[in-house]
Parts: sequence; C-alpha cells; structure tokens
Amino acid sequence: MDEPESDELLPFEIRSQPDDEACGATCLHAVYRYFGEEMPIAGILGDLPGFGGSYLDFLVPGVVAMSALSTGGWAGTASIEDMDRGVMGRMLVTPVHRGAIITGHLVQGALIIVIQALILVGLAFVMGARFDGGPAGMAVTFLAAVLLGSAAGALSHGLALLARTQETLIAASQGIILPMTFLSTAFMIPALMPDWMATVVQYNPLTWAVDASRAALDATEDATYVVVRLGWLAAFLVVSVVLALRAFGRYRRAA
Repeated sequence: MDEPESDELLPFEIRSQPDDEACGATCLHAVYRYFGEEMPIAGILGDLPGFGGSYLDFLVPGVVAMSALSTGGWAGTASIEDMDRGVMGRMLVTPVHRGAIITGHLVQGALIIVIQALILVGLAFVMGARFDGGPAGMAVTFLAAVLLGSAAGALSHGLALLARTQETLIAASQGIILPMTFLSTAFMIPALMPDWMATVVQYNPLTWAVDASRAALDATEDATYVVVRLGWLAAFLVVSVVLALRAFGRYRRAA
C-alpha cells in the first residue's frame, strides 16, 4: 500500500450544525488552525450575535462575578475552623454583638472580592479588553461582585454553622455554585440558549450581577436596568444575612 505524500490532506467531511447561531466555534477554530490560519478564538466568537466583536469584553464581567461567587461559597470554611479550634465558643462568652461575628467575616470577604476584581480587570486590560462605561462601569462591576459574593458568603457561613463539617459544607456549596455558574449569562447570551435555560437564568443571582456589570461596562442600557439588578442583589444579600444570623442563633442555643 502506497504511503500518502506528506503534503496530502486527509479526507474529511464537514457537516452542518443544528442551526447557524449554535455552531461549534471552537471546532471552527481548530479547522482554521489545521489549514494554518491562526485566527484568534475571539475573532471567531465575535461573529456570533450578541458578542459585539469581542468575546473578551463580554466574558470579563462574568469572570469577575464568578470569582466573587466562588469566594463567597468557600467563606464558611472560616467558621468551621473557628468551631474546630474553639474560637467560636470563646467568642460566645464575650460581650461582642453576635451579628458582628458574621458581618466581620463578610467585610473581610468583601475586601478579598474587590482585590480579586481589580486583578482580573487589570489582566483583562493587558489582554486588550476595553469598556465604554469607564470608572462608573467599573464601580458597578465591583459593587455587583461584592453584593453577590457577600450574599453567597453569608449563606456559606450559615450552612457551616449547621453542618459543622468541612466535607458537608464543600459538597453543599459546590452543588449550588456549579449549577449557578452554568445556568447563567456568564458565558452566553440568553438568545443562544434553549428556551428552558433562558427562563431559568433570569432568576439566577449570578445573572443579575453579570448583566448589571456588563450593561454598566458597555454603557448599553439605561441606569434603571442596572439599578434594578443591583436592588435584586441587595435584597438577596439581606435575606442571606438574615438566614445566616438565624443559623448562628441555632448554633448558639445548641452550644
């Protein structure tokens, strides 16, 4: 059997995708590279509706919000360590306000979230991202991240006070964070999602944070659109703190 020449292309068949908008952009990127065309993935994704020519600009608000959500989801491990080391028990016999124990953790987490957001946005600028929203858009992005991360952190601390083990906390938090991440607008616009998913993402706090940040950074929506979503995040934070304080009260009675 004769060996094919080194420059001979292997035969392959390109089949159509289910629809034009949902084509596999990464597969297309691989085909370009196969033929020696080094087209960046952002250039391919930029042709899809809703991305405005730069997937990097589209993705940055989602990455900042996801980072805040992940940070908040792991926050409860600090309460677990406090209980294991006896710190929580000693705090209960001091005159410190009980709510300050929870809010102190949340303030620390908020500072971490802001630092993470600054690093991520800085890296995005280095990679070429540009935003029309300016400093005001950045402020909204940081505020949305803090609200989301603090709410997730409050729930994480409340769950830690009830579970009292690292394994249970990690399993529960990841079981919540991962579905929230993929059922959101962090990676894709609702117009490209199945109908059921496009409906679900509207009730996801991560989507509220991403949409508010994205609208503020792109300066594509009026202020009402952004304020409404920040209001939803603030309400989510209040409910989360109330639940965390109730969990703390239950722990205190059982201690």
